[in-house]
Amino acid sequence: MMRALFIPNTKLNVASTRVSIGLLILRIVFGVAFIAHGWGKIQAPFNWMGPESPVPGILQFLAALSEFGGGIALIVGVLTPLVSLGLIVTMAVAVFVHASKGDGFVGGFEPALVYLCISVLFFCAGPGKFSIDSFIDDKLRR
Repeated sequence: MMRALFIPNTKLNVASTRVSIGLLILRIVFGVAFIAHGWGKIQAPFNWMGPESPVPGILQFLAALSEFGGGIALIVGVLTPLVSLGLIVTMAVAVFVHASKGDGFVGGFEPALVYLCISVLFFCAGPGKFSIDSFIDDKLRR
């Protein structure tokens, strides 16, 4: 189980080269989006929510790290299940916060929910053949 969080079995999760190309394109776009979302947060990782925030600094740090660092990791396809798990938690909290404030679907919690669903996809499907995870998996199988 722990091995699967760090090095997914990419051979079981990828049906074809076409699927891997699709996953690569999605990883790049998704990763760039999270780098952009996390950039401001990583500048002040323990207090990006401001001094009045009830959220402890360590949780703010984990959110900033999952977005900024996770975006970089997804682009290259390394530690995909672990990174995806961090993003799943971060986006689930974002969906909950927006929905509990009464924000509607469109213009409210929709983007966080889409990001959550894509994170679940990467957690379940893995990064595809064109990733560092796949390279490591190939080396470990030899």
